[in-house]
Formats: sequence, C-alpha cells, structure tokens
Amino acid sequence: MRTRTPCVYLLASAPRGTLYVGVTSDPIQRIWQHRNDAVEGFTRRYGAHALVWYELHPDMQSAIAREKRIKSWKRAWKLALIETANPHWRDLYSAIIDASAPSAR
Repeated sequence: MRTRTPCVYLLASAPRGTLYVGVTSDPIQRIWQHRNDAVEGFTRRYGAHALVWYELHPDMQSAIAREKRIKSWKRAWKLALIETANPHWRDLYSAIIDASAPSAR
C-alpha cells in the first residue's frame, strides 16, 4: 500500500501558460492521471500537464487550506511562486517520483 503524501501542486500547459492548482494525497498517481488525460476536465481541455511546482504537507487539512489560498491569488503571484522555486519551468514529475522511491541500501 502506498503511503499518503498530502500535496498541493501547480500544472502548466507551457512556461507562463495556462495554470491549474490542485491538491491530492497521492501526487504520483494524480499527476500521472493529468499527464495521461485519464480524467475529464480542465487539465485535459487546456493541456496543463507539466508539474511546475509542488508543496508537501503533513496532513490533508493543511494542504486543502493552502490550495484554497493559492486558488484565490492573482495570476502574477502564482507565476512568482513558480519562478522562485523553478525559474526554468522544468517539469518536476520525475523529481516527485524520485523523492518517493525507497533509497537503495
């Protein structure tokens, strides 16, 4: 069974493109679903598939609260949040997979 990891994330269609803010307890599975158009909705319609920012939380309650705050932000604030942590708009999906992989012993 996979460990739950509460996470707030931002997906983008391109650098400075369409943004999507989401929250999940299983970021690897949820981002995979977005990337592979396995779910109907905004990310499929606008092609927002690149994981450009994420933040892990100790519990879902704090993650949901943070997602709601970010959703209410102006677009410029969201862009600044991304560009502070990820100035080249790299897709961070592999980083989130690597972070969850058990270390080799």
